[in-house]
Parts: sequence; C-alpha cells; structure tokens
Amino acid sequence: MPHRVVITGMGALSPLGLTVQDTWRAALAGESGIAPLESFDAAGLEVRFGGEVRGFDPSQFLDRREVRRTDRFIQLAIAAADEAMRDAGLAKGDYDPDRTGVSCGTGIGGIQTLTEQHQILLERGPERVSPLFIPMMIANMAAAQVAIRYDMRGPNMTTVTACASSAHALGEAFRRIQYGEADLMLAGGAEAVLLPLCFAGFINMKALSQRNDDPASASRPFDLDRDGFVMGEGSGMLVFEERERAIARGAHIYAEVVGYGMTADAYHIVEPAPDGDGAARAMRAALRDGGLPPESVGYINAHATATPKGDIGEANAVRSVFGAHSKNLAVSSTKSMTGHLLGAAGAVEAIFTALALYESTLPPTINLHRLDPEIDLDCVPNEARHAEVEVALTNSFGFGGQNVTLALRRADA
Repeated sequence: MPHRVVITGMGALSPLGLTVQDTWRAALAGESGIAPLESFDAAGLEVRFGGEVRGFDPSQFLDRREVRRTDRFIQLAIAAADEAMRDAGLAKGDYDPDRTGVSCGTGIGGIQTLTEQHQILLERGPERVSPLFIPMMIANMAAAQVAIRYDMRGPNMTTVTACASSAHALGEAFRRIQYGEADLMLAGGAEAVLLPLCFAGFINMKALSQRNDDPASASRPFDLDRDGFVMGEGSGMLVFEERERAIARGAHIYAEVVGYGMTADAYHIVEPAPDGDGAARAMRAALRDGGLPPESVGYINAHATATPKGDIGEANAVRSVFGAHSKNLAVSSTKSMTGHLLGAAGAVEAIFTALALYESTLPPTINLHRLDPEIDLDCVPNEARHAEVEVALTNSFGFGGQNVTLALRRADA
C-alpha cells in the first residue's frame, strides 16, 4: 500500500509578508503586495512595479559570510525552510537524516549573481570573477544548502520547469514518501528575479501588465481588462511527512496530499494550448491519482496569471474536467495579490490551498470587477469567503507547456 502524506509545517516569504501567517492574513484581507520597485532604479523600463519581498534581512538567518556567499533565491529558500521546520516542531535529531530529503524548484536560479558577476567580468576582467560564482548561481544550490543546514541526507532534487518548478518539486517529494523512499521531505521553491534584465525580457515579450499608474490593481486574473502578469519574488517551503509518523509524534497536520498529475501541452514555447487540454489532463491525472471523483472538489487555486490567453485556457480546462460541477466550484487566483512568483508560485499557492482547507476560508481574486464572459466561473471576487471544502486542487503551468496539479484533502476528511 502507498504511504499517506500530510503537511505538518509551512514557511513563506512573499510580497504580502515575511511569514506564512502574515501572508495569509493579508490575502484574506484582499491586500495587494504589488508596488513600485524599490530594489533598483526602474526609470528606464516600460514596467516599473512588481511584487517585492520587502523588509527581508538575510542576516537574521545567515551569518555575514554566508550572506555574501549565497544568491538571494537561496537566502529566501533558507528563510522559508527555517519557518517550515519551526512550524513542524522539528530540529536536527528529530528525524533519520538518511530518510529525510529536500525537493526544491526554481525557474531561473541565481540570476542576480549571474548579472553581477558578468558585469565584473566586463569591467574588471576574468580574474576578478568570484570563485564562488558557480555555486552561488546554479539552480540546485537552494536544495543543497537546505540539506546541509539540516543534515538531510536522503533524496535531494531540484526541478526547473519555469512557473511549474515548485509544484513539480512538491509532487516529487510526495512521491518519495508515498513510495517509501523517505519519511519526511522539505519541499518547495524560491525565486528572486526582480532585475532589469528579467524585466526587459518579459516586457519585450509583451507578457507584463503595463499599469504603472496603479500597480496595486495591475494583477487582474479573470478580469475582462487584464493586460498581463505582474512579476514577483518569494519562497514557499512545506514539510511533507508520512502520515503515521506524523500522528505518532503528535504533529500538527494542515492537510493531506492525495494526488499529483503532470502533463505537457507539446504546443508552444510560451503560449498555452487554447483549449486547455494539457491543463485538463493534469487535473484529471491528479484526481485519478488520489482516487477522487470530480464532484469531491470544492476549490481550485488557479494558476491564472492575468494573461489574456492563459486565463481562458485554464477556464476551458476546468469546464472540460468538471462539466456541470464547474458551476459549484470556487476558483480563485491569489496571484491577484502576490503577483506571479514564477518558480516559487506553486509552493506558495499550495500553502494558500492547504490553509483554505484548514481554516475553511477561500482567499479571493482581487481586482476582479468585470468577469470575462469567456471564463464564466465563480472566481471568489474581491472578498474572502467561508466555505467548508474537503478537497482542493492547485494548478501550476509553465512556459513550454509543462503542467502540474496537486490535490489536497482536509486533514479530518
């Protein structure tokens, strides 16, 4: 029999706050974490706002030398991992290191280090490039550094699948426990890409919202007037634990992970399949994996980034999978408040989904004033809602057409 997997700890840093509780409180209040950029002078860019993690001090988690030797995405991952471990009531010695692992996703990795060191190369020559450039930049170093910090010697992996990265990381962590390869996994993702180069790339793709005059209302999933996504940064980490082990140690359980589906559109490098076929197949796969009838699902935390084509494709997928039951579903996009955290989005949104089940409260889609008639779903507009939900899905879709759906069940369901 496959092992059952539960969530016993969570940590997050997002544009809404520096902890899970701060992020969740702000989300339920319908607050926006989107504001003019402060981390660099964006005056020369067409888009001058984003979802920054404000007030983060890496020296609260790392000594001065470690701060100098780690990229921001690694620092965010470590901070979220620390919160998740504290929340789970775990420390070194509380687990078998050989049966404990780390699974972490990132879409881009240490691009801040890459841009800084490239500038040093151009201005000062190759001999001035840091000998730590490579281990600061490469994508697997968040998982590696977390494992070193907590002496976790079991399965260790990094997933790099654009905006689906941390959702894949969670799914693979789920599988490691389900298949008996580990007892405990620290899983999630981190992203830190709010840099001129990244903005320039997305701006020239025409992918970003242009609402410089009103950043807080720029991220408008499902709205008829949406004009692109808002780029953000952050990290989410979750403790996944074998259920019997968690119960035996008296762990606090937020939700059970019951299904994992992943597919490819095999359609286009950036555009989703317009009929939502790949997304639909991912949702069906997660339901099948969890032995869940479609009618058991009460809430979906949508990928919905506020792009014109993407939101419609996901709505088409929901209607395809759930048919008449789609009228009974609540489908919200928390990216309306956080912006799009790229490779970290799936993990942070899994936290939102677990808390929606645990607290019987659905986070809203803010900035939703005119629902696109092609979407025609209950998108929980503008205000959080009390709802007793037993099963929820969270969707994450990445450039290249890589799709992930995770199915969570209320812990006492």
